[in-house]
Amino acid sequence: MDVKSLMDTPPWDWPRDAGELFQKIVTDRRAQESDRLVAAELAGDLTVINDDLAVALMAIVRDAGEAEKLRAGAAVSLGAVLEQADTDGFEDSDDVPISERTFRSIQDTLHRLCLDDSNPKEVRRRILEASVRAPEDWHQDAIRAAYSSGDKDWMLTSVFSMRWVRGLDNQILEALKSTDPEIHYQAVHAAGHWELDAAWPRIVALLNDVSTPKPLLLAAIGAAASIRPQEAGEILVDLAASDDEEIAEAADEAIAMSEPMPDEADDENDASEWIN
Repeated sequence: MDVKSLMDTPPWDWPRDAGELFQKIVTDRRAQESDRLVAAELAGDLTVINDDLAVALMAIVRDAGEAEKLRAGAAVSLGAVLEQADTDGFEDSDDVPISERTFRSIQDTLHRLCLDDSNPKEVRRRILEASVRAPEDWHQDAIRAAYSSGDKDWMLTSVFSMRWVRGLDNQILEALKSTDPEIHYQAVHAAGHWELDAAWPRIVALLNDVSTPKPLLLAAIGAAASIRPQEAGEILVDLAASDDEEIAEAADEAIAMSEPMPDEADDENDASEWIN
């Protein structure tokens, strides 16, 4: 089977032994590098990953003899399962495809590798981006250090990571002023995720600026709905009528989020009648 053919196939249509295939290819040093990169990327999908696959990916991340790009890709692939484990916990073993022991081992190892300057920058960046999806105490300091480094790549990684780690509101607000489009984009997502009210004026400015690039505009629509849902509904009416289907759909969804649920509306009506 050509592993590249699975890239365009929905995971639910993968063969039952897809996980075994990915593990076989990603651990085979004789396989083509391009195949190993694809296998590493697909191996992180929650439909196939398990303890064996996670351990295999982690072994690649650790191995200084492996190609930098493959190590970085393997690290990124661990992010989704780390986030699920952090969100769902381990009370029910069926909720998470990896064991708590594997989860803990991965996080401890990623922590050590991220802080080890002997590892390539790209690998360390991807390790931080993956590991923050299950936040730990060390992440705040690592993100602050990356953001204040002055290195554009590290700053981008840090702002991306702010979406998952609390306590970095000041850095998010500063990043919203960035002239770098990628950093700005990630800052908008982070502001929306944490419902950062102080970011509201800048989000509104993006929504009202006809020159805002589409990806940034879509991010701003989502952020507006999270930060001030009711006010966002009023602002997004014009965008909901956009000729661009994707923009109109995003605005419609944001407006729908701003509308109170039926129970909430009933509560408001009851309260109004009681006051009157």
